[in-house]
Amino acid sequence: MNKIDFNKLNGLVPAIIQDATTKNVLMLGFMNQEAYEKTLATKHVTFWSRSRNCLWTKGETSGNFLDLVSIQNDCDNDTLLIKVHPQGPTCHTGTDTCWGEDNVGHPLAFLSELQDFIEKRHEEMPEGSYTTKLFKDGVNKMAQKMGEEALEAVIEACNGTNEKLIYEVSDMIYHMLVLLTGKGLRIEDIVTELAKRHDPNWDKKRRVAKSKGEME
Repeated sequence: MNKIDFNKLNGLVPAIIQDATTKNVLMLGFMNQEAYEKTLATKHVTFWSRSRNCLWTKGETSGNFLDLVSIQNDCDNDTLLIKVHPQGPTCHTGTDTCWGEDNVGHPLAFLSELQDFIEKRHEEMPEGSYTTKLFKDGVNKMAQKMGEEALEAVIEACNGTNEKLIYEVSDMIYHMLVLLTGKGLRIEDIVTELAKRHDPNWDKKRRVAKSKGEME
């Protein structure tokens, strides 16, 4: 990361606070060098209060800390994007954000979050974890499990209830994410492919022919 330019605003830089999970902007604060270094040291976001003329760590009185995930400079190195996990409401008025919005992410974003968790399991391979066992069993076994869960979903779709169908499709998607992780792929790769197919200019026949040529 390039050096932050604290000189443009008399020793301060704007700090945009974003929820690392929901991607919602929570607040805007200001940091000086001391606040920046304390944030890195404590992993709790600390600002410089322009009204009180002192450092303040968000949550030091309320308990609603902003747990640091990452810090990025902008292209001019004079604005920070700080991704956090908020512990409770961010605004002093009690709302999730300083704009009075609910800090709610899109439900589908959880698929990416879930695969992040699965990837962590793949890296750490903790004993006693079912996900660890799947990775140890290898790709063939992971693919087999996904197929089994897909079959159970088909059975529920034809002869079961919607509640059981949701349960079995959830199992199938989980095993799909494990398989993708084992192959070094992401759910975002699937989304990208589907987006290509949604393009009215997408040529299915040419795509299929190209895939066959690559296999040959």
